[in-house]
Amino acid sequence: MRERGWFTSCGQIAALAAILCALHAAAPVLAEDWPRWRGPRGDGTWQSPKLPDTWPEDGLKTVWQQTIGGGYAGVSVAEGRAVVMDRQTQPAEVERVLAFDAATGHELWKHEYPVTYGKLDYGNGPRAAPTIHDGRIYTLGALGHVMCLDATNGNLLWSHDCVSEMQAKIPDWGLSASPVIWQNLVIVHVGVPGASFVAFDRLSGREVWRACDDPAGYATPIIVRRPYGQQLVGWTPENIVGVALDTGHVDWRVPYKVTYGVSIATPIVRDDLVFVSGYWEGSKAIRLGAGPTDATLAWEDTKNLRGLMSQPLERDGFVYSLDKQLGLTCFELATGKKLWDDGNRLTPRGRNPQATMVWLGDSNRVISLNAEGELVLARFTPAGYDEQSRTKIIGPTWAHPAYAGRHVFARDDSSLVCVELVPAAK
Repeated sequence: MRERGWFTSCGQIAALAAILCALHAAAPVLAEDWPRWRGPRGDGTWQSPKLPDTWPEDGLKTVWQQTIGGGYAGVSVAEGRAVVMDRQTQPAEVERVLAFDAATGHELWKHEYPVTYGKLDYGNGPRAAPTIHDGRIYTLGALGHVMCLDATNGNLLWSHDCVSEMQAKIPDWGLSASPVIWQNLVIVHVGVPGASFVAFDRLSGREVWRACDDPAGYATPIIVRRPYGQQLVGWTPENIVGVALDTGHVDWRVPYKVTYGVSIATPIVRDDLVFVSGYWEGSKAIRLGAGPTDATLAWEDTKNLRGLMSQPLERDGFVYSLDKQLGLTCFELATGKKLWDDGNRLTPRGRNPQATMVWLGDSNRVISLNAEGELVLARFTPAGYDEQSRTKIIGPTWAHPAYAGRHVFARDDSSLVCVELVPAAK
């Protein structure tokens, strides 16, 4: 009887395990939110649900669409809210922060404030993606308005007009760097007298420190982990710098003065190498050392590796960057040795080619929204560019989409759309 009961129990356990496995296989994969510029880790990676090998022939389903104003600011999504910035000119000129229910597209709230763009180049709207953190939303407008809003209702918790309060000088194409959170600080790249970066207490809005006596560029800084701790790495129109996060002290700087001040793409880091890329002056790799002040130029390339706006990706020691002339380019991060380019297949060359590229999980698959509003599935490897599928989801855009749950959230100058990447489990 014992043996029979034991075997019966084992059979029941096995049956239960099979049922649980089947349920797990059928259940939808819960993918990450997209709370800030370049995703949950700020490095262009997203732990996604399993996506198809190719898009459906009739395209992807638009779940909802909302009319919005102009802007290059990317979308951020967290805790069921899709947040974006835009600009309106009628009945008055304002920048707005808009929050929508991520599932339905219903407008939850909006916060607006007056602006005067005047002759700001490419002045269609804000440039910087909102940062969602700990129930608050942090934004930076094109003309230097820093805001902290309650994520639930949009109430203004604190703000600074960096031009009127701090005499910030706005660069030709407007302030574009997204706010960066570190512990109880929010750090913005605004370019006030004597400082390119300013840190505020993220709860009270009190100024804590200023760092680096350079003008403002357009690149969002990053936080790197080193044996001695964490450090802010930023790229201004004149230098690549490492900044102590607790004090704002500039630990190191490597000169890199760029034409027209277009330090745009966020630096990327792998192990002890920091990489930046611009069009006119090309690319540089900085080697970080054992101490906080140790940084030297590892290599530079002024001819073959010349990115502009598009954010590079790195994996396994190889970088994939959008060259203004040649298109997607692959090279070795350690040496700068170029392996291939795609001949402008991912996105049209145009005057200022653009595509936003994101790694899907730990694979070599990439999802990319190009300047034509086409969502592209491809594989990036040192052997070459392997495109799998593309489908149009929105109009021409330079803005970075957000990927969250089973959806992509994308914007152009007139609309915000939520598009289904994976159908819901039945």
